[in-house]
Amino acid sequence: MRLIIPVLLVSMVSTATLAQPKKTFPGTAKSVTSAQQPVPGKRLATPKLVVGIVVDQMRYDYLYRYYNKFSAGGFRRMMDGGFNARNNHYHYAATYTGPGHAAIYTGSAPALNGIVGNDFYERNIGRLLYCAEDTTVKTVGNTGTAGKMSPRNLLVTTIGDQLKLATDGRAKVIGIALKDRGAILPAGHAANAAYWYDSKDGNFISSTFYQNELPQWVQAFNARKLSDKYLSQTWETTLPLSQYTESTQDDEPYETVLAGETKSVFPHAFAIQAGGSKYEPLRTSPYGDEITKEFALAALKEEKLGQGNVTDMLCVSFSSPDYIGHAFGTHAIETEDQYIRLDRQLADLFNQLDASVGKGQWVAFLSADHGVVDAPGFLQQNRIPAGVRGYGEVGEVVKSTLEKAYGPGQWVLSYMNQQIYLNHALLTEKKVAMQDVYELLRSVLLKQKAVVNVVNLHNLGAEALPTLQENLFRNVYHPNRSGDFYVMQQPGWLEGRNKGTTHGTTYAYDTHVPFLLYGWGVRPGQTLRRTHIHDIAPTITALLGLLEPSGCIGNPVEEAIK
Repeated sequence: MRLIIPVLLVSMVSTATLAQPKKTFPGTAKSVTSAQQPVPGKRLATPKLVVGIVVDQMRYDYLYRYYNKFSAGGFRRMMDGGFNARNNHYHYAATYTGPGHAAIYTGSAPALNGIVGNDFYERNIGRLLYCAEDTTVKTVGNTGTAGKMSPRNLLVTTIGDQLKLATDGRAKVIGIALKDRGAILPAGHAANAAYWYDSKDGNFISSTFYQNELPQWVQAFNARKLSDKYLSQTWETTLPLSQYTESTQDDEPYETVLAGETKSVFPHAFAIQAGGSKYEPLRTSPYGDEITKEFALAALKEEKLGQGNVTDMLCVSFSSPDYIGHAFGTHAIETEDQYIRLDRQLADLFNQLDASVGKGQWVAFLSADHGVVDAPGFLQQNRIPAGVRGYGEVGEVVKSTLEKAYGPGQWVLSYMNQQIYLNHALLTEKKVAMQDVYELLRSVLLKQKAVVNVVNLHNLGAEALPTLQENLFRNVYHPNRSGDFYVMQQPGWLEGRNKGTTHGTTYAYDTHVPFLLYGWGVRPGQTLRRTHIHDIAPTITALLGLLEPSGCIGNPVEEAIK
């Protein structure tokens, strides 16, 4: 009977189907009622365009320090009319450009996505590796080597990748930045294209990973020679000097003096450094962002982004704030002026989005790849502990200590990103235990000025660290690409920079960055609960109804979604 009953049931269904000639699904014999049929004209609502904006080296407090200088159409449009996650932090201990861009668009962490620094030692190939390096591709746009780049070192998918997969490739995804890593890592693997700036000829280029020649519109943009136009100008302040009340006086002793100048004061002219590329000085000026904005507007128009039947994505990174911040610091007039100008550039971009895509038809998010510490000189003026050490100091102490204890040999493969990369093969050969090396180096390094801890990345559970910091180290550790021990500097201390400032630590000034959302599907408001960079990607994919990226570990910011 167990064999007969199914046969009888199939026979009955087949007879019923023949008696009632209704529409059927392919491969089934079930009838479809009117309630089961698609609703004519009913489509899932989605935005026409997603615009991701990364401001390179934008600390969270800049939104409020410069708020009164901003126009209604740029940062304040997003802050006043959108959603502001005000307590947004990085979730790993590697606050650098490459990891930041990767984390924003993947919702992942270096431990999974593999981008543990701008540069890192890759144990599988036995050498240093640049995060966007790809020796298998060629430059598109000129005969140089600046285009030998791709996202192949990124081990997970991005928002753009998920959008391409969900639309079977119909969505357009484009990345744009002065820096190659700022264009490539956000756009992802499946992107239509990524474009970045080559300082040697002042043009935007790409690589054969995406295409074999530049589109005609890119060639036409490069032919406009905007770089020559701006190189011939000087950088004057937008406002009278007396109105830069959020900054220190012009020309502080800890500010970098630009090439060809004798003092760090306005106006700034652009001179080529000895052996440098002709257009490199434009990066350390607001004109770098102006060129980026103009290229983004050209891409918006010529690629007809937001004009199709599926959502497109434009990823724009403004790189000049990083160059300017490194050179002049967080309280310089140059930094304030740059943000006033960037605010106007954002307003231009948003106005064009309204005109070409339509008001309410696009959604934008804005964040930063890392923050930045106040210049040590500025901190010292305010009696706050700070200082500078030579970049090679820690590495030399480690090398001499290990050779003294264990004999000659290349015990250290590299010291970078505040991490010590040991020679594992040599340790095995000499039968030296990792824990013994750790205890030796920790005892020596803690005697060095401004070293507050040495963290064993292989044994984080044994470290006496606050839970928050322990998780930062856990999220950065990738066995093939991370170091063995992390050397924690005292807050306010830098390595290898006597002028200006830098970033890269686990402290709030490097981890606390903006997260603004504006436009389609966004509920205006704000939250002060702690959110993280890995929450950005799942928030955007939730808005779009997409599967989150493959390495995503964050959660949507629910309050921000209508």
